Amino acid sequence: MARHEYYSDDGQIEREQCPRCGDTFLAEHDDRKHCGKCGYTEWE
Repeated sequence: MARHEYYSDDGQIEREQCPRCGDTFLAEHDDRKHCGKCGYTEWE
């Protein structure tokens, strides 16, 4: 995904933050979302 696809037209970021850490974004994989800092994973 290109970097500009993470932002809306008004410049706000559209990525989901980690509910455990709160300060990092979740990486989007094919079958899950994962936090690289604390290891939190949401399976789809």
